[in-house]
Amino acid sequence: MLQPPHQPLQVAAVPAQRSPSREDDAGPWHSDAACRSDEAGLFFAPSKEPTAARLAREEAAKRVCARCPVMVDCREHALMQPEPYGVWGGLTAAERRVALARRRRRDIELTTAATAERIAAAG
Repeated sequence: MLQPPHQPLQVAAVPAQRSPSREDDAGPWHSDAACRSDEAGLFFAPSKEPTAARLAREEAAKRVCARCPVMVDCREHALMQPEPYGVWGGLTAAERRVALARRRRRDIELTTAATAERIAAAG
């Protein structure tokens, strides 16, 4: 059987993971990714890329993500790793930093509220 000469960078760099919503025999989530057939350059910036070109490239990458059946799995992977570069799950690196900061704030608020409830119940 002939093998392709190489796997796209964005697929090869992603560890095998399974989504809880996918069937056990479905294989790694990234095997269903819409970006498998796209060039990694669409999802990762070349050095010294002009701002207008970067924004256009990121929007094109997000359009691929929008039609991807595993976009949520990809986004969660990128947030949990965390992936510092590229478009993953429809989010740029900057957007992922904002999402992570919001998630951390929410977790702190939930922890603080739970602690306050325990103290009130004990006292």
